[in-house]
Amino acid sequence: MTKKPAHFTWDGHHIARAVARMAHQIVEANAGSEDLVLLGIPTRGVLLARRLADAIRSIEGVEVGVGELDVTMYRDDLRRQPTRAVGRTTIPRSIDDLTVVLVDDVLFTGRTIAASLDALKEVGRPRIVQLAVLIDRGYRQLPIQADHVGKQVQVPPDARVNVRFAEIDEADAVTISLTEV
Repeated sequence: MTKKPAHFTWDGHHIARAVARMAHQIVEANAGSEDLVLLGIPTRGVLLARRLADAIRSIEGVEVGVGELDVTMYRDDLRRQPTRAVGRTTIPRSIDDLTVVLVDDVLFTGRTIAASLDALKEVGRPRIVQLAVLIDRGYRQLPIQADHVGKQVQVPPDARVNVRFAEIDEADAVTISLTEV
């Protein structure tokens, strides 16, 4: 099998524009940023949550709490996959009766988000939970839908969407790799 790059590529400029747009959507949907907490799903969801918090701060002039929500032990594929190292969950403050925005880089089957909803029950009871993703690639296996989306891209189920952030990768980019048979 060889990998052939798809025609879709985003650079740092496209990502920054999508983050700014998503931040505005989040602020508008919640009539501001009061009682708002962003919880990123490791690894790149945490980085995206931090970028969204920075963008919201530039819009609203206030700090938004950012944390990370490890979903490892709530995944439904633990029996099939090698054991994953358990990550950490850090919650900036009590999420009870707050608006929690779960943040991830790519939404595909919906299974990671289902696991995050289960994990969220362990740390509190938000008033409302929303979902923000940089890329929604379609092909859900569960009835999960994002509230705030940077870009919707329909790609075949066997394609790979690669999100890169400069904080841990060499540069910001989103690419799609198609597998040829």
